[in-house]
Amino acid sequence: MEETQSVRLGVLGCGTVGTSFCQLINERAPEIARRTGLSLEVVQVAVRDMTKTRDGVDPAILTNDSAALVERPDVDIIIETMGGVDHTRELVLRAFAAGKPVVTANKELLALHMPELFASAAEAGVDLELEASVAAGLPFIRALRESLIGEEITRVMGILNGTTNYMLSQMTENGADYDEALAEAQQLGFAEADPTADVGGFDAGSKAAIIATLAFGQAVRAGDVHIEGIESITADDIANAQRLGYVIKLLGVVEKNADGSVAARVHPTMVPVDHPLASVRDSFNAVFVEGGGVDQVMFYGRGAGGHPTAAMMVGDAVNAAINLQSGCNNELGQLPAANVRSIDDISSAFYLSVDANDQPGVLAEIAGVFGNHGVSIGSMEQENADDGSARLVFITHEAVERDFRSTLADLDQLDAVKTVGQVLRVIGS
Repeated sequence: MEETQSVRLGVLGCGTVGTSFCQLINERAPEIARRTGLSLEVVQVAVRDMTKTRDGVDPAILTNDSAALVERPDVDIIIETMGGVDHTRELVLRAFAAGKPVVTANKELLALHMPELFASAAEAGVDLELEASVAAGLPFIRALRESLIGEEITRVMGILNGTTNYMLSQMTENGADYDEALAEAQQLGFAEADPTADVGGFDAGSKAAIIATLAFGQAVRAGDVHIEGIESITADDIANAQRLGYVIKLLGVVEKNADGSVAARVHPTMVPVDHPLASVRDSFNAVFVEGGGVDQVMFYGRGAGGHPTAAMMVGDAVNAAINLQSGCNNELGQLPAANVRSIDDISSAFYLSVDANDQPGVLAEIAGVFGNHGVSIGSMEQENADDGSARLVFITHEAVERDFRSTLADLDQLDAVKTVGQVLRVIGS
């Protein structure tokens, strides 16, 4: 058997993911060497706190000088697990300038700077690997970049955040209200003390930007994504959705339109119970790809956690090492600025609840408002209350967002309407 070639790794950051990465390299290095002829070794790890004990990480290889680690001539590949944007971007660019591939799971960095980073990597002739940046435990990014490169992708929908999916699962299956579900997610370590990035949809928004860029070959940035979180979802909304044959999920949705423009959005969505995404529970993630030839493909698995994320990063490190030894690299090509369609111009079906006076002619008046704006009603239910009011629940056919919002504004002006309630998009019918 031929002698293996050594590939030396420098790791930036050693939190949950960085520690798991080092442990996996130690465990899997012999098998990786047997299969690839490459001997991967972590030779230095940059950390903030040199005194902290990290299971499976030799204290002798720790440093608090991340810049010096990147510049080390005997480090071949940089593994970035430290997070952050500005300082991390500088380190990644310095790694490329030194001819070193970079493996990262940093969704915020990529959502803001992907075109620049890929251009810098291409100029240096090295790889930027990012499999773990979206739905961390799913081998989805390489499939999108390589296996589906010949496919005209039209839409990608995904449950991209494990925290919110866990919370919505608890609300659906156990009757928990929002605050109870959040407290349980925090207790289990699924949610941070400040959960805004998750429940506000911003984490999923960064991932949606990455997916749209890779799927459509246009530079979609975090600011291009329309974002709504789950903070307003109530137990009543969950119950109404179930009664109508739906479950509520926080979805990231990216689409390419016939004119070449793209749309990217994150919002709570009513998904039919027979759709594959409806059965994705707890903290799991799933990504649903639609295209002309493949029709529909779904990727499912753990979307977060130290080991699942590190497993994808180890795979990226192996791929980068093979390319480095072969003198080649993967590129995305030119990434022009995306032609992003406004949320106002996107079509969707909608769920809407309205509290109104239970009087003759009121329903016809409300239906007339829908008709005036070209919004077609698909179904309607009425539940009467003891106080002489009625709750009307509508699901529309597909309508342009702008027209639907105009409908809401006019409904709010009707004397017979007490409250225009929850609005949710309906998708996947």
